[in-house]
Amino acid sequence: MSSVFDELLVNALGHRDYLVSAPVRLFIFDNRIEIISPGHLPNNLTVEKIMAGNSNIRNPILVSYVAKGLLPYHGLGSGIKRALDAWPRIDFFDDRDGCLFTATVHRKPIGESSPFARPQKTSRKTSGKTSGKILEALRQDKRLTIPELARSIGVTERSIERNIRKLQDLSLLRRIGPAKGGHWEVIE
Repeated sequence: MSSVFDELLVNALGHRDYLVSAPVRLFIFDNRIEIISPGHLPNNLTVEKIMAGNSNIRNPILVSYVAKGLLPYHGLGSGIKRALDAWPRIDFFDDRDGCLFTATVHRKPIGESSPFARPQKTSRKTSGKTSGKILEALRQDKRLTIPELARSIGVTERSIERNIRKLQDLSLLRRIGPAKGGHWEVIE
């Protein structure tokens, strides 16, 4: 697990936008760890492209020092793929409006025997009918938007957002890609 954080923290430090006056932030929660870097993905990079191994060096001088052993370094453009290979429960979010890039590492539920084991049925149970309806709708069409889900289920968009957060916290639902152009993955 430490190799995952080595990769993500080196990426956060090496690729952050140093023109943005904000620190790299690390938040530790019971169910996840978030690493938030100042600056969105540069140029034409997308979450899908970095997950495929594409890279764009924002700070070439800093990266040259990292490559010389200043920080743990295992090869250009392969850190995200390596982190995902070691721990597939990672979501990335490129917030162009807020000028932030977030890596969220979902932690295993308490009592789970191995990092990749399925949580017990009791810990994965959803509360309420809305969550179940969301999962069922997304099994049918993984590209549904929050407004579309709200209309089809008959609840408010806020209710959909709240239930989606709960489903993500329970590791039942995962967002793949950006808000626009991405899709949902129901985790069975």
